[in-house]
Order: sequence, then structure tokens, then C-alpha cells
Amino acid sequence: MTTLRRRLVSIPAVILAAVLLVVLAPIWLPITLLVDLATAPRRLPRTRLVLFALCWAWLETVALGVCFVLWVTQRDLGPWYTLQRWWAARLVGALRVTCGFRMDVEGAGVTMPGPVVVFGRHASLADSVASLFVVAPNASTKPRYVLKRELLSDPCLDIAGNRIPDHFLDRGATDSGPELASLTALSRGMGAEDVAVIFPEGTRANPKKRARALEKIGERDPARAERLRGLRHLLPPRPAGGAALLAGAPDADVVILGHIGFEGLDTFGGILRRLPRKAPVRIWLRRIPRSDVPTDTAAYTVWLDQAWLTLDDEVDAALRAEAGSATVAPA
Repeated sequence: MTTLRRRLVSIPAVILAAVLLVVLAPIWLPITLLVDLATAPRRLPRTRLVLFALCWAWLETVALGVCFVLWVTQRDLGPWYTLQRWWAARLVGALRVTCGFRMDVEGAGVTMPGPVVVFGRHASLADSVASLFVVAPNASTKPRYVLKRELLSDPCLDIAGNRIPDHFLDRGATDSGPELASLTALSRGMGAEDVAVIFPEGTRANPKKRARALEKIGERDPARAERLRGLRHLLPPRPAGGAALLAGAPDADVVILGHIGFEGLDTFGGILRRLPRKAPVRIWLRRIPRSDVPTDTAAYTVWLDQAWLTLDDEVDAALRAEAGSATVAPA
């Protein structure tokens, strides 16, 4: 689908959804409340989810109006970055108010000064938004994101993300060369205010995807598959994308971004089972000097695998600690 055709569908759809969610509130609100009171009276997950959808639709609608004004009046990219930060902060705020997602961040600010390339864990769409809120600790930070092309269906990501330096990756491309070249170009020229972000797993993690990824790796590189066999929560990392970003920014340090709290939010049923979130979402960042990152391809892959195994251990320990301190909440 061309850019124009895509936006002629996505923009009216979001605006219509925002209007209908308000106009039809006297219908959907009692229905979701009745269903929730019958099935999960202490949590009200369906009502919370639709309220978040209402917030999201109107946030998108307002941001689209701002995008139009910026498109007409601004050549400088600064206001676009400001809009991006505002959009992410409001989404995080909406998640907190409607769904209980509070965030505790350890290592805030380690992405500055740049240049930095962030390797982030990916468990749900929510962590993509949360990571933007975390990796850009001040207004001067200019993040550059590697995102999957499917997210272009979100009109704000589509318009703003194509205005500022982001890359929407075609994961189904038969020739990865042009995509990797685009990632190297994306990170080229980064300075003290710049941070590039990639999710090396490539998709949201779950046990089936983990088993399938290890099987595919085993067909090409049995030793690597055996090395990564101990992963319990993360998917095996894909080394090529991160290497391409580092090639474009030879002086950039690496920041590993881990978190717990978004597990199971990759399906509609999982979302309903886990709303609201009682414990805070824990996010942590750890900076690694570039001198500790190998430049040789094989050594870099081993280094990334070990970094991911360490992150997997950190996630496991954090989940165990949370489970040990949590009380059982009734439905």
C-alpha cells in the first residue's frame, strides 16, 4: 500500500474511532461494566482497556492536528521531536491512569551523552512506547528508532516517524542488504544528543517463538543454538541490525534496556488477564563502553549472545523477586 493510500485509510479511521468512542459511551460503558462486574469485579479489565482506547484515539487525533500544523509551518525537526516526546509521555500517562502501569526506572539518564545505540528487550507494543519515554531523558535528546513496518498503520508514527530519522523495517524482505544499509545510514552522523534504538529480538517474545527461533538457528549454527538454549524469557537476538547501527556510529556506546511488567501483553486475552497492573513496571538501563564491544562479526555475535543471556538472567531474577513479594489478588 502506498503512503497516500495508507494514510487515507488510517487517519480517518482513528478520527472516526475517537468520535464513536465518545458518542457511543452510553452504550459500551454500561456493557463493559456489566461484563466486568460479572467476571472480574475487582479488576474491570475490559472497561479499563476501552477507556485506554478512548484516550489513545483522542491523543492520536490531537497529535495529527499538530502534525498538520508542523508540516505546514516547520522545516526544523526540533518541534517534531518535541511532539514525539509529548505523544509518548501522554500515552504512558494514559496507561498509568486507565490500566495501572506505573514505572520505576533504574539508570535513567545513562543514554546521555550520546552517541548511544540502545538494545532493548521486546515483550509487547507497550514497551516500545515506554522505551521512548526512557531513552530520551531530556528535551534535547534526539532518538532514532528501528521499528517494524507494520506500525505504519498508526498514523502518528507514520507521519512523525517518517519526518524525523526513524526506519520502519521490512521484516519480510528477501534481500536484507538494503535494509541493513538503511540502518547504517540511520545511525551515521550521530552526536552527543543522539540515541538509536533497536529491539534485537525482532518481535515480541513468547515460548513458541523462542522454540522456533532456536530451531532455525540450530539449522545454520548448532553451536550458537546450544549457547542460547538457556534463554527463559527473551528470544535469541538477531545480530545483524545492531551491527549495522554500530557500523554507522563507530564511536557509540551500547545501552542494554531491560524490563519486567509487560509480559503476556502480546495477545488480547493476555491483556485482559493482567489488567490492572498492581506492581510497578521495572525498567533498567546499563551502559557498556564501545571499547568492550567486539568489532569482528563472529566475536560480536558471541558478545551479543552473552549480553542477552545476562539480560535474561536479570529478567528472571526480577520476576522471581516480584512474585515473592506479591500477594495473590482476587479476580
